[in-house]
Amino acid sequence: MRKHSSFDRRNFLKTSAGAALSAGLWRSGLAAAESTSPNEKLNIACIGTANRAEEDIKGVAGEHIVALCDVDQNYLDRSLKQFPGARTYHDFRELLEQEAEKIDAVVIATADHAHAPAAIRAIRKGLHVYVEKPLSHTIHEARLITEAAREHGVATQLGTQVHAEPNYRRVVEVIRSGAIGDVHEAHVWVGKHWGGGDRPEGGQEPPATLSWDLWLGPAPERPFFAGRYHPAQWRRWWDFGTGTLGDMACHYMDLPFWALDLKYPTRCSTEGPPVHPETCPIGLIVHLDFPERDGKSPVKMTWYDGNMIPKEIHGQRVPPNGVMFVGSEGMMFADYSNYRLFPSEKFAGFQPPEPTIAPSPGHHAEWIAACKGGVPGLCNFDYSGPLTESVLLGNVAYRCEQEIEWDAANLKATNCPEADKYIRKEYREGWEVA
Repeated sequence: MRKHSSFDRRNFLKTSAGAALSAGLWRSGLAAAESTSPNEKLNIACIGTANRAEEDIKGVAGEHIVALCDVDQNYLDRSLKQFPGARTYHDFRELLEQEAEKIDAVVIATADHAHAPAAIRAIRKGLHVYVEKPLSHTIHEARLITEAAREHGVATQLGTQVHAEPNYRRVVEVIRSGAIGDVHEAHVWVGKHWGGGDRPEGGQEPPATLSWDLWLGPAPERPFFAGRYHPAQWRRWWDFGTGTLGDMACHYMDLPFWALDLKYPTRCSTEGPPVHPETCPIGLIVHLDFPERDGKSPVKMTWYDGNMIPKEIHGQRVPPNGVMFVGSEGMMFADYSNYRLFPSEKFAGFQPPEPTIAPSPGHHAEWIAACKGGVPGLCNFDYSGPLTESVLLGNVAYRCEQEIEWDAANLKATNCPEADKYIRKEYREGWEVA
């Protein structure tokens, strides 16, 4: 694909993307992308290769996977069998320095604490980026990444894959049609939990196949301990993850965020167990107040997870995961695959509006098309950056143990100065995000 320099070709793709966006149509944007370079493929580097990252690599495997990065040699070797010609790295900073002029785009699927250090460096080198949810480890990082992506004109997508599913589109259309009236409440819950536990005493020698210092990256140093952090357990630790809220709310809160045109909340409070200095809670309730938007009523959104999920909402029994919209004329339950309107008698024979949101070619395919000159993916950072900020505000309020009055424009909890240490964070030298 590299018939010209990477820099020249990326600029061409950015210009094409801008032209497609100006046309204003999702369908025409995809057509423009396809007609721009129908036989060319992107050169992509993948940072993170296992677990969720493995699924993301599958989503872009139709392009050229030219570089792979993982701190775990076992994972790297496994991925290299699928892409034997790819160049390999353990340190994504090295990859970005060595590969920036050879690649077009980067897929980032690491532990949460490494998302921003990788993404901001890639964006500032003019690379298109796909980042797993949540976009960042802190609110400040989400804002920096969003603004940098806009400044550099790169194609972006957050890994909220369910956004591309047909049912989410139908729910958005029904809500926007006014079928349940003016929506003033949204309840979102997931019966999963990442939390609990104490830091183990002492430490162990990390396996020879794991670059432990690189895995820690921007986080404070601590000894390795098998089974507590890597693999798979990092989400429960504040230094590395964001708990169930960061893991799942970008999927489930995405639906009311999209349907109700939400952006930044003005107030946030929480209910949960006493705050642990090391680990996230095993159950949490978050209350977010969103203001009026273009004549639409303010919305009170409530998130529930772990052992604090509801069994019923406004008299309706609910399953372990889902979303409930409450409007002036009725309610709607929705999840990944279906929706129901209440009261059932009132909506017997309900006919949904004609579809207005075109089918997605696939969540990763949206991003690839955008990289090649199509319209932005629907979870580009201008949309998913504010979504991530709203999600992470719940953790800030919980850790401050008080209701927060939120000034989104300035990233300030106006009534709680101590929130600053959770809105922003310190980084180990060499891993800064600024």
